[in-house]
Amino acid sequence: MDKLKLEILTPNGEIFNDNVISVTLPGEEGEFGVLPHHSSLSTLLEAGIIDIEKDDKSIESILINWGVVQVDEAKVIVLVEGAVAIRGDSESDIANALEDAKKLINDIADANPAIAAATARIESAAQRLL
Repeated sequence: MDKLKLEILTPNGEIFNDNVISVTLPGEEGEFGVLPHHSSLSTLLEAGIIDIEKDDKSIESILINWGVVQVDEAKVIVLVEGAVAIRGDSESDIANALEDAKKLINDIADANPAIAAATARIESAAQRLL
């Protein structure tokens, strides 16, 4: 199966770097998916959730506040101002990630009407992990 290299970078460093099956991104005009061999594009991202389909078919979710993405046939590079990965090995790790996500949402809540949808998806992702 073809894979796609995905890098998600913040001013504080790298938050994700791995080969993936697909990625869904919150674009300016709505969500869009990227698979291997996707046409090249650069676009702005709005606040929302990046869903990453990994090799084992699991989905990892990362909340972002805004950013840009560069896509080519083999690689996706996402540069974001703020991001929180909703993952962890223990309930306390997941609880900490959810608390960080809530802080990020509160910081951008007044700037984007899609926050309610992002909040619901975070809570759904947390339920899958717990």
